[in-house]
Amino acid sequence: MGAVKAPLQYGYAFVSTHRFSPKGPLTGRIRVPGDKSISHRALMFGALAVGRSRISGLLEGEDVLATAAALREMGAVIGKDGDDWVVDGVGVGTLLQPERALDMGNSGTSTRLLMGLVASHGITATFMGDASLSKRPMGRVIEPLSTMGASFTPSPGGTLPLMMEGMQPAVPISYRLPVASAQVKSAVLLAGLNTPGITTVVEPVPTRDHTERMLRGFGVTVDVEEQDGERIIKVHGPCDLTPCDITVPGDPSSAAFFAVAASIVPGSDLTIENVGLNPTRNGIYRVLEQMGANIEYLDEREVGGEPVADLRVRHAGLKGIEVDPEVAPSMIDEFPVLFVAAALAEGTTVTSGLDELRVKESDRLSAMAAALSLAGADIEEREDGLVIHGSGGKALSGGGPVTTHLDHRIAMSMAVAGLASKGGVTIDSAEPIATSFPNFIALLHKAGAD
Repeated sequence: MGAVKAPLQYGYAFVSTHRFSPKGPLTGRIRVPGDKSISHRALMFGALAVGRSRISGLLEGEDVLATAAALREMGAVIGKDGDDWVVDGVGVGTLLQPERALDMGNSGTSTRLLMGLVASHGITATFMGDASLSKRPMGRVIEPLSTMGASFTPSPGGTLPLMMEGMQPAVPISYRLPVASAQVKSAVLLAGLNTPGITTVVEPVPTRDHTERMLRGFGVTVDVEEQDGERIIKVHGPCDLTPCDITVPGDPSSAAFFAVAASIVPGSDLTIENVGLNPTRNGIYRVLEQMGANIEYLDEREVGGEPVADLRVRHAGLKGIEVDPEVAPSMIDEFPVLFVAAALAEGTTVTSGLDELRVKESDRLSAMAAALSLAGADIEEREDGLVIHGSGGKALSGGGPVTTHLDHRIAMSMAVAGLASKGGVTIDSAEPIATSFPNFIALLHKAGAD
């Protein structure tokens, strides 16, 4: 591993290349970090409760720590007690004026959800982020929150840095999501917690429902009904949150990297413990099974209101499929690693309806098309998806360094590709992995990877 100079938006910074090489099957038992989406929400809702909440299994990645730091700036007391995290909240309606800009690092979830919190409080906050986050559009959140009364001064293009001024009392709205987005839905619902009246979000396509599940755990009445194939979610504000203890299940997105790796590396037999299998998040496992993956669900149970199981994944010959675009909301973050699985499958995999991937931490469609092509895969890039002609199980040639665009999921996906290559895959930087999965490389080593 050597140091190279890589251009960033602001000058230059030294980053380290990292090579992931084939070594043999992945075996044994591993446990991935806590679910990132649930970790963000556990901290936020704990901060809005009056009293002490205790969180076990919190993901201690940079994105979640950015959420904790921002909440401290607004009055919450957050710290560790042994392996657990403890949050002493300030209550709904009493967030404090932050004295400095809120640095969100690389976390779009932190930014958009916290904008929802601030929107119905009488405070002003400035949000800033790293070079990658500063390119991501915030207009989809600004639009509904502005309707509720918040005002915004974003950078050109509706991006960070951004200053916003909340409105107290805010105006309740009924908002129909123009695109499937759990972040936008959650931002509006969180603004509704301190808004007099009924705040409604209409989802034409269901998205991950961690916000609704966890708000109920904190004592909030959340009404969810189905009507003409759409989900209608309502919160009645203002409302009080009751502190509670939360156990965070393992992140299904993090587990997906290992599930794909075990599926494509010959001889693998790997058990991934304590994986959250919320039906709005488990699309990757359903699609892998359609491709022929050998996944066994052990000790199925419920943890903190979320379905959980241990996954035993064994190597299997995968087959290309046409992925139903309606599954996209339940696995939008897992498509990069699915592309890797498809590159090793027999036949062609077709994906579509993935416009959302072009506005993530990077343009994940073009980034993965370029990265996998460099590693020896046969890829066609289309406007809303990739067409991948699989190798039939033959190892990719490998190569690099591939450009990760400071995107943690591109980095980890290409690490998995390296394990199923002849000569290994070099990525231009492993540092972004720490934003969501700090011990990713250590777990690869534990499972037997190089």
